[in-house]
Amino acid sequence: DAKPLPQGPGHVAFENVTFGYTPEKPVLHDVTFQAEGGNVIAIVGPTGAGKTTLVNLIARFYDPQHGRIVIDGMDLRDATLASLRTQVAFVFQETYLFSDTVSANIAYGRPGISEGEIEAAARLAQAHEFIETMPNGYRTVLREGGANLSGGQKQRLAIARAIVSNPRCLILDDATAAIDPETEDMIRRAMHFVMRGRTTFIIAHRISTVKRANLVIVLEHGRITQLGTHDQLMEESGHYRDIAMAQLYGDEEADDEGAPQLKGDRPSHMDRIHSEVEVAVATAEARPTDESSEPIGK
Repeated sequence: DAKPLPQGPGHVAFENVTFGYTPEKPVLHDVTFQAEGGNVIAIVGPTGAGKTTLVNLIARFYDPQHGRIVIDGMDLRDATLASLRTQVAFVFQETYLFSDTVSANIAYGRPGISEGEIEAAARLAQAHEFIETMPNGYRTVLREGGANLSGGQKQRLAIARAIVSNPRCLILDDATAAIDPETEDMIRRAMHFVMRGRTTFIIAHRISTVKRANLVIVLEHGRITQLGTHDQLMEESGHYRDIAMAQLYGDEEADDEGAPQLKGDRPSHMDRIHSEVEVAVATAEARPTDESSEPIGK
């Protein structure tokens, strides 16, 4: 019988994992690595290498045909899906948003969360300012899929959702295409915050992101071809050094300066929110309620 995922720091291990959407055509071949709890793991590789497939297996959207995936000592096939899905959060630019209020979308999976906590999470995710410009603020009803939002706005709402869900493992895509530099900077700041103390897998497109990782996984044709830190892989000839050299003289910006340490103890959920945005929460909770408005959240 399936059991809840045990408490732990978020140690993730892939052990000889092979997977294909059809068994005769594997997408991943004999993938093996270990990610220590609280570490940042960057996944690098060309289009079609299997990067998204790999992270989808962590949330157990699929089971491998061979091998196993273990989180904090438990084979994912032995864990209840409910306990697993509450401990793994995705932050992609096209994260799905449903037709409900902004508040309800942020609070998804956390019934009973207060309006103050929702606003605090939005502030940390650099989303509060654009939410306040919407017709009804946090009570604005979004179109299905967030069709009335830009990619950058959807991504920041996804970060706010991850903050309130307090997951053990976080899966990010650092792609921020088609947004202005100011928005990109806000998204990066928000990502730095939400990553702290969590085991974080990043589908990485930029060396500035990868350089912060504790472990870099290079995937090619569904196989791990390189494994190590940025500095280690720069000493090797291979795909990683090729793409790094292509970017180093064009895309590197000063965003690496002052980047926070991403490994460490994850604060308790309430401490995390209230210690960093105490003023925001107090302001939100003190604000008079518009009695003519419908309740928000779920």
